[in-house]
Amino acid sequence: MLGEGKGSSEKIGLLRDNLENKLSGRILDVATNFGELSITISDKGATESFLLLRDQKEFSFDTLIDLCGVDCSGLKEISEKFEARFCVVYHLLSTTNNHRLRVKLFCASSGTPKTTSVIDVWPSAQWFEREAFDLFGIQFSGNPDLRRILTDYGFVGHPFRKDFPISGHSEVAYDPQEKRVVYQPVTIESREVVPRVVREEGYGTGE
Repeated sequence: MLGEGKGSSEKIGLLRDNLENKLSGRILDVATNFGELSITISDKGATESFLLLRDQKEFSFDTLIDLCGVDCSGLKEISEKFEARFCVVYHLLSTTNNHRLRVKLFCASSGTPKTTSVIDVWPSAQWFEREAFDLFGIQFSGNPDLRRILTDYGFVGHPFRKDFPISGHSEVAYDPQEKRVVYQPVTIESREVVPRVVREEGYGTGE
């Protein structure tokens, strides 16, 4: 991780200048957080932007460290600014230039959230994109194997969306009559929990 020293600040400043020069018109927002540079790019022409970040010598972001989805509902300032609910965040590393970059891309707000897969740019994106699809329902066009990866095959919904019920929609249980595991509606019943304090005799008296 980049430090907060003068050299690091100059390095971040140079990277920022190069990004604004090479990605002119594609960058929607730039910020520095925790000693690392973050940019928000347009979904239009995103593949070309990522190829440029990988192939241009001054960038050389050869490694995709992580990719994750974000549900921005409830974050009014962000959702209104970018007119979208879902965001995909890419964490990039240049092993050649020893610098990092956080890239944010907001999915189209109408209908199912969708963006283009970056598998052809960074093959390591395969399981990351499957995870974002499974947990948030984000579609990555061009991903040849976009299946669930953390939940089971009969799971209903996407559990990291903020409107997903804590109890879920269904549960599995063993049916003794059918002699197999079956899906059934959640059987959790609401109840009021009354706090109970149990203390030993002499608690707080120093005895």
